Amino acid sequence: MAVVALAVSGCGAPEPGAETLVVFAAASLRGSFTEIGERFEAANPGTDVEFSFAGSSDLVTQLQQGAAADVFTSADTRNMGKAADAGLLDGDPIDFATNTLTIVVTPGNPKQVTSFRDLTEPGLAVVVCAPQVPCGAATETVERAVGVELDPVSEESQVTDVLGKVSSGQADAGVVYVTDAAGAGDQVTSVAFPEAADAVNTYPIAVLKDSANPALARRFVDFVAGEPGQEILRDAGFGAA
Repeated sequence: MAVVALAVSGCGAPEPGAETLVVFAAASLRGSFTEIGERFEAANPGTDVEFSFAGSSDLVTQLQQGAAADVFTSADTRNMGKAADAGLLDGDPIDFATNTLTIVVTPGNPKQVTSFRDLTEPGLAVVVCAPQVPCGAATETVERAVGVELDPVSEESQVTDVLGKVSSGQADAGVVYVTDAAGAGDQVTSVAFPEAADAVNTYPIAVLKDSANPALARRFVDFVAGEPGQEILRDAGFGAA
């Protein structure tokens, strides 16, 4: 539980007597959900939203081990299904966004990567998400569609770590979501590939059965699925569910 507590970050300092809402969210939602949390707090005075961002599979494991949270969002339906099968959800999840993959390379694309198949070139240091993570599962789907098998130098537990390896120069290329690439700005160069259409991830959100404040949790879910949240997600590059 100490690890979970350290992973939680709020939108701001809690007000005295504020209602706290703990949201477990996929790492790829960090930028957009931080903004959504701030908007939600402004629309609901006296509310403090705290987030724990990590790979969806890690978040499910934490919840199964008893971590306390009110809302869970996954970067795929598979990990949300695991939470449902474990009896962790209060009601059916709501699909609220989609995301697709892109290749990111060091600025200027010095290795001249132009396709997914190019990621198999000898001497190219490629980083991907681990298979149990939604972006990793999607990457494997693309590998099958293209008919190649990547040989990554590392497999990361969350998509933001893949992005970090490329933006810091520790890897030549990585496979991330288009939203992560957009958020990185000129720290990386994006290389789109048509096979990404074969691996679109759907993002669901749900209230957790053990939520300390289910009414507030439901209000947050509705906020994300409604126009305020959808506007922020569209601006970040997410697609409609």
